[in-house]
Amino acid sequence: MKLPVKPIVVAALGALMLGAASTTAPLSADDHTAPSPIAAVDAQADRTARVAQALWEYAELGYLETRSSGLMQAELEGEGFRVQTGIADIPTAFVAEWGEGGPVIAILAEMDALPGINQSGAATRDPVEGKGAGHACGHNLFGAGSLTAAIAVKEWLEATGTPGRIRIYGTPAEEGGSGKVYMTRAGMFDDVDVAIHWHASDTNSASARTTLANRSAKFRFGGVSAHAAGAPERGRSALDGAEAMNMMANMMHEHMPQDARMHYVITSGGNAPNVVPDFAEVFYYVRHPDPDGVDQIWARLEDAARGAALGTGTDVEWEVIHGNNPLLVNQTLARAMHANLELVGGVDYSPEELEWAQELQQSLGDAAKPLSSAAEIEPYGTSLGYGSTDVGDVSWATPTVGVTTAAWVPGTSAHSWQAVAASGHSIGHKGTQVAAKAMALMAVELFTNPEMRAAARAEFDAARGDDYVYRSLLGDREPPLDYRR
Repeated sequence: MKLPVKPIVVAALGALMLGAASTTAPLSADDHTAPSPIAAVDAQADRTARVAQALWEYAELGYLETRSSGLMQAELEGEGFRVQTGIADIPTAFVAEWGEGGPVIAILAEMDALPGINQSGAATRDPVEGKGAGHACGHNLFGAGSLTAAIAVKEWLEATGTPGRIRIYGTPAEEGGSGKVYMTRAGMFDDVDVAIHWHASDTNSASARTTLANRSAKFRFGGVSAHAAGAPERGRSALDGAEAMNMMANMMHEHMPQDARMHYVITSGGNAPNVVPDFAEVFYYVRHPDPDGVDQIWARLEDAARGAALGTGTDVEWEVIHGNNPLLVNQTLARAMHANLELVGGVDYSPEELEWAQELQQSLGDAAKPLSSAAEIEPYGTSLGYGSTDVGDVSWATPTVGVTTAAWVPGTSAHSWQAVAASGHSIGHKGTQVAAKAMALMAVELFTNPEMRAAARAEFDAARGDDYVYRSLLGDREPPLDYRR
């Protein structure tokens, strides 16, 4: 099967200039000929905060987001959306749609939290006892903001009588579970004209930024238990196998491409030092700008696992958990989203929020940025991001555009306790409102601008190529519904 067009970064960032600019100006915030999407989002500010805070409190892990998904579905059903659940054999995945005929504009909505990190809403380190997860990537805001944007667009479609369908996808398990990959593989985006997404950040940006392809797996070593002091010769340590693999993988780092990434955690290594462990597990991620690059590094990692097992007298097997294609940027759409974001503007802090942000920034050290940057819009540009996302697979199924907003205190890194804190604070809610407004304006522009849709599709088709065939980097496995249990 043919891999995505290569080189990915060149195709995504350098050569895709067909129709790169919007053919019409974005809707004005004070356009009185139709209901304002911005006003509709503002009117939902309380709902946005309520839903975001509920998801933040739930902090449910990938494929376990039962309450989170249920809350979002209930809100959408209450607004007249037609809701389908259990999409792509994932119990917490859903699709909600409003409207008839016309183009289909999709908005993605994430909802999963991260394990092993949590924080209260305080501006200083304050773990919540007994809470094993937290929204350190702001997916509670993602879900709430997408919900708000979809409802605002629905109200605009209803008031104007414009033909078309607004569709929101509840997408579980972005954090290492690749929920959107299974939805893409099942053809859930095949009839979508354009997909819109957003993410919490410490800056406001709609630049054309691609991501790394990645794959993960849990490598499981089996050995022979024995008394570590009384009969060590009878034991074969599964932990030795895992550690030998890790040593070889760490040596590989010196001989990997510059833009590649590889990291791991030992998830099981035994329970007592005086018992030779007969089971050990290590969880690996491999990333590269090109799916071929992931495949090449992955083959070497598998060889390291086999060699480690051979050298330690253990057995090894592995289960691929997730895999994402790189994000295929669409400059036609990205430039239009940038214009809409500039129209909306950034995040302004109240005096109380400013005081809270200043206190939190004391923990950021040299990473702290001027708090005034939360109100600014980053200049448009192109770049390679070193993270990975299952939005990448969606972007190879339909033209896709995204935006980030300053939902965190400037200088905050994703996957940090500071991100958890801001995601449960009014600062996070304000950033969410900015994202919802930009997405709603973008959707309305797409409904009313067939030339832009055509230009985005032409750019998309040229980037994929005539002989493109979709390939999932996680193979044909079923969704790993228990990977966070």
